[in-house]
Amino acid sequence: MSNFEQQIQKFRTQDGFIAALDQSGGSTPKALRLYGVPETAYSGEEEMYRMVHAMRTRIITSPAFNGDRILAAILFENTMDREIEGRSTADYLWNVKRVAPMLKIDKGLADEVDGVQLMKPNPGLDALLDKAKSKGIFGTKMRSVVQKANAGGIQQVVDQQFEVARQIIAKGLVPIVEPEVDIHCPDKAAAEKLLKAALLKGLDALPANDLVILKLTLPEEDNLYLDCIRHRNVLKVVALSGGYPREESNARLARQTGMVASFSRALSEGLSAQQTEEAFNNTLNASIQSIFAASKK
Repeated sequence: MSNFEQQIQKFRTQDGFIAALDQSGGSTPKALRLYGVPETAYSGEEEMYRMVHAMRTRIITSPAFNGDRILAAILFENTMDREIEGRSTADYLWNVKRVAPMLKIDKGLADEVDGVQLMKPNPGLDALLDKAKSKGIFGTKMRSVVQKANAGGIQQVVDQQFEVARQIIAKGLVPIVEPEVDIHCPDKAAAEKLLKAALLKGLDALPANDLVILKLTLPEEDNLYLDCIRHRNVLKVVALSGGYPREESNARLARQTGMVASFSRALSEGLSAQQTEEAFNNTLNASIQSIFAASKK
């Protein structure tokens, strides 16, 4: 069985969640700040990326971080291009930790139009997907945002997501389709109902063997996305924390049948550069266990 087939099997048969370690350009200073590294501690982009890679390396190499509870980890390109303990990051994740490596491939968000933010154009995507495949990446992630319950805007988001998803599938990768509904959306429940209908239409149009993962905001109506979870083309439906604190994220997630976590800030909450290895590993272990438990229910 190839690595890719083993990774598909892992998603289908094993409990666990996706660790989102893909903060990039704009969100990196905030991630470092929360980790106890102020902007005065580094000078320039290269030094910033080196420091955030050190943070991610500390997380990934921790004994608490392994494939027993974690299905996959989402990286961004700069992390994919670096090494952990002498191995490429993707190789280390799968062959040492048994965690499937995934890659953030979008170039950020366009300005809001029709109550949504589409993904910016991505002319270099083909080359990036080829590079990702050559480095042993299993799948990809791309994010759009829904700000308002605008049916036309939401349809545009879903159409764009599935158009790019088909390009990714053609390269032999599994795309994470992520149309995030902003947790501050004034009509969040209505937006989520419109999104679900558009997603099901998009899924129904896929060939039978094309697989996607959906990454969705924890919904206002519990089990709203059950039809998506059971769809033949869906490998997994994962939840983004979207700014909810970890405790609330876990409580909301535990009420969703068949949905598992893909948390970023909620995963690293409480971790600090100043912690001893023991304190760091204990904090990370407690975080992973709480998210894993919520993902199992």
